[in-house]
Amino acid sequence: MANHLSKPSHTTERKGSASGSEAIDDYLKAIFQLGGPPEDLVSSTEIAIHLSITPASVTNMLQKLAAQEPPLVIYKKHHGVKLSRSGKKRALEIVRHHRLIETFLHQVLDYPWDEVHQEAERLEHFISERFEERIAAKLGHPEFDPHGHAIPAMDGSLPHQQPRSLSQLRPGQSAKVSSVSDKDPEMLRYLAAQGIRPGVRLTLSEQLPFKGAYQVRIGTSTKSALLSHSLAEAISVAVK
Repeated sequence: MANHLSKPSHTTERKGSASGSEAIDDYLKAIFQLGGPPEDLVSSTEIAIHLSITPASVTNMLQKLAAQEPPLVIYKKHHGVKLSRSGKKRALEIVRHHRLIETFLHQVLDYPWDEVHQEAERLEHFISERFEERIAAKLGHPEFDPHGHAIPAMDGSLPHQQPRSLSQLRPGQSAKVSSVSDKDPEMLRYLAAQGIRPGVRLTLSEQLPFKGAYQVRIGTSTKSALLSHSLAEAISVAVK
């Protein structure tokens, strides 16, 4: 998957080794993740919270990204931002690198799933295209990472998904876990201890009012777990 930055494209090395390019990659990836499959407009405040930086810094960077040639984002102050075609292509490559690295660390190096995200955050900017291809081949060209997130194909395509959070289920309704957020290692350790992973079917037994706890039954067993509202929001499910 070619990486298109401001430098010539004939080299196969990653061009994100400079801190400025790393920052650009982080912004594009954040916009991609926050916009979701509908590619909604993302506010500066959302990006600032996601990246733990000030809104003023976000505004400054978005203006720079919009002024590049070709522009990496489409940005209107006070309205929001979305990725341009070039920006989306670049974001998808970084996401592909990140999720392939996570999968490699988990499957080959036996990293637990709560440790792979931070390692991949460090490495995603620096791997060469050859290394990316070798990882993908070694893993058998996986479609999903350890947390259930789709890995973009070489051409940038992603499977069509209509995710919904566990918090949207009604009592008595069951669904299969499709993915979980990889941002909080402690949360991932708790889910693993409960036996909750992608592919596991959950049934919502009860949800307390006013965004209270969710009681879910795990698989076909009688085992149940209590999940907070924020935890239920972090679990994406497929209802079938």
